[in-house]
Amino acid sequence: MPGSMRAEETSEILDFLRRLHDNNDREWFDAHRSEWAHVKSMWSGFTTELIEGIASFDTSVRGLRPQECTYRIARDTRFSPDKRPYKSWIGVFIAPKGKKSGYAGYYFHLEPTTDEGAESNHLLASGAVCLEPPLLRSIREEVLDHGAEMMHAIGSARGFRLDTSNRLKRVPTGFPADAEYADLLKQKDFCLIRQVPDEYVLADDLTDRLVGEFRRTQPFIEQLNRAIQYAYEEM
Repeated sequence: MPGSMRAEETSEILDFLRRLHDNNDREWFDAHRSEWAHVKSMWSGFTTELIEGIASFDTSVRGLRPQECTYRIARDTRFSPDKRPYKSWIGVFIAPKGKKSGYAGYYFHLEPTTDEGAESNHLLASGAVCLEPPLLRSIREEVLDHGAEMMHAIGSARGFRLDTSNRLKRVPTGFPADAEYADLLKQKDFCLIRQVPDEYVLADDLTDRLVGEFRRTQPFIEQLNRAIQYAYEEM
């Protein structure tokens, strides 16, 4: 793997995002467009490193390009009461066939803390969210058939926890309410998450750290994508 993003590069990215948060308008952004281009270039290089690192244990993401895994800085404000034009965070989602494929993958979110005393906003996540109904149903059927395997995969992802913030109150229609892994069936998102502090992201070996963390979530991703692939084949 070709090196790792250095602490000063991460710090430079965070500094830009912090100032963008405080000056979130088009006039400021236009005046700092060259700085954004530099940040974007650093992030692209980091994304290339992260893709290669993850591909070393998950070959399904091999050959992805940074633009298939990263996001525009501009916000879509059409249906939001929040009309700030730009995101004050930066993220990368590495999944088979890219971020829009519907497959489960590995996500890293870098966002400066702007409120004194607030918890860190930096996040590692592995899984799939906002699933289309056929994909979600297929994953729930996977839980019925191989729930023990999924629980083992979750437990093996040391340092991560299952995000239960988007969960139904009851087992969905069509699935047995007394199923052994009923709580998993209630999930609408299947995602393992881990928040990390500034000291974590400002380490010189950030890329290598992330690769090590995400490696532990690979069995979970593999099982989700097995179910998602089956759904796509049936659609």
